[in-house]
Amino acid sequence: MRVLYSLILYVITPLVLARLLLRSRANPDYRHRWRERLGWSPHLPARPRLWVHAVSVGEVAAAAALVAGLRRRFPGHAILMTTTTPTGSAEVIRRFGNSVEHCYLPYDLPDGVARFLARARPERLLVMETELWPNLYRACARRGIPVMVVNARLSARSARGYARIRPLVRQTLAQVSGIAARGEEDACRFLALGARPDQVRVSGNIKYDLALSDDLIRAAAEWRAQVGERPVWIAASTHPGEDEPVLAAHRSLLSRWPGALLILVPRHPERFDAVAALCRAQGFAVARRSAGLPPEAGDTVWLGDTMGELMRLYGVASVAFVGGSLVPTGGHNPLEPAAHGVAVVTGPQVFNFTEVYEALDRAGGVRRVADADGLAAAVSTLWSDLEAHRAITVAARRVLDENRGAVDRVLDWVDQAS
Repeated sequence: MRVLYSLILYVITPLVLARLLLRSRANPDYRHRWRERLGWSPHLPARPRLWVHAVSVGEVAAAAALVAGLRRRFPGHAILMTTTTPTGSAEVIRRFGNSVEHCYLPYDLPDGVARFLARARPERLLVMETELWPNLYRACARRGIPVMVVNARLSARSARGYARIRPLVRQTLAQVSGIAARGEEDACRFLALGARPDQVRVSGNIKYDLALSDDLIRAAAEWRAQVGERPVWIAASTHPGEDEPVLAAHRSLLSRWPGALLILVPRHPERFDAVAALCRAQGFAVARRSAGLPPEAGDTVWLGDTMGELMRLYGVASVAFVGGSLVPTGGHNPLEPAAHGVAVVTGPQVFNFTEVYEALDRAGGVRRVADADGLAAAVSTLWSDLEAHRAITVAARRVLDENRGAVDRVLDWVDQAS
C-alpha cells in the first residue's frame, strides 16, 4: 500500500504545485520557496539538532511551550521547525525569529524526504498533533531517527477516515517510537488503528501550558486603552459561512449597545479583502488593523487582517466567539481567550477540541450557541451581567490552571528515550 500511495503522490504532485500557484493569486507567499516542498531545503550546519513539525499557526502556537522546554533540557541542540503553510511559516518567524532554524516540510515523496533528511540530519522528530506521513516515518526509522507524535489528537471523524486505509496507517504507526496523546479518547483511537499499547501514553494537552508574556499583556492593554470604554467582543478565526451570522449578531447588539465594537478576525489571510467587502456591503464602518491605526469612534468593526496578532487582539475584548464552530470545521483553541480572562462563546461544532470544551462545560467556563440570535444573546448577557462574566472567566481560568503539565510529561519521555 505504501508503494501505491507513493505512486499516487508522484502523479498528483504537479496538480498540487499548480494549486499552490492558484492560491498564490490571493496569497503570494504560496509561490515562494516551493523547492523546499520537494526536499531542496537549505543545507544546515552539522550540529546536534531536534526537529519539531507544526502544520500551521495553531500548531506553532501550541509548540511554543514545547520549544521552550526543549531549549531548557537540550541547551546544546539546535531546533529546526518545519511547517506546511505560509501562515505557519510566518508565525514561526514572528515567534522565534533566528532562535530556531526553519523551512517547509517536504511533500511525502520518497526522494524529497531523503533529500531533506540528508540536509537536515536531525536526531529526533517531534510531530505536533495528527500528522501521519508513511514515507517520512519510514525514512526516519531507517536512519535511526526516533519519531514521536506529540499532543496527539484524533477526532472520531478523522479516525473513521484513517480506518479506510488501516493497513497503511498501521504500517506507518509501527515506525513511531511514541504517541503522547492528549486524552484517553485520542489514545483509544490510535490503538484502534493499530498502535501498540507500549507506544501510547496519555500526556495531556500541551495547549493548557499556555503562558502570556508580560509584553503581550502590556501591548493588549495599550490597544484596549486606544479603543476606549466601549463594549468590545471578538469573533476569532472565522471560516466561510460564519462571518454572516457574526455580523447579524453584531447588528443586533448595536441596537442595544450603540457604541459596541466587533473585532473580526478571519482564519485565513486570503479572505481578508472579501470579509472587509462583506462588512461594508452590510453597512458597517470598518477599520482595518493593517492600516496601523486604532478604530475611530464611528467604526463598528475592526478587521484583524494581520498575522500573528490574534493573542494581542483577544486582550482587547471582554467576550470572544471562537470560530470554526458554527460550521463543521471542528473549532479552534478556546484556551487562548480564557488565558486573557475573556469570556468564551462557541458554536456546536467543536470536535477538534472535544475534551477541552467538555472540561469547560463541566466547570461552567463556556457558553454554547447555535446561531446568530444565540450569539447576540450570549454576548449581550455577558456584557450586562458582570457577575455572570466573572463566573465564566474564573471557571475557565481554573480549568486552564488545573490541567497544566503536559509539556513536562512529554519532555520526561523524550529524556528517557534519549
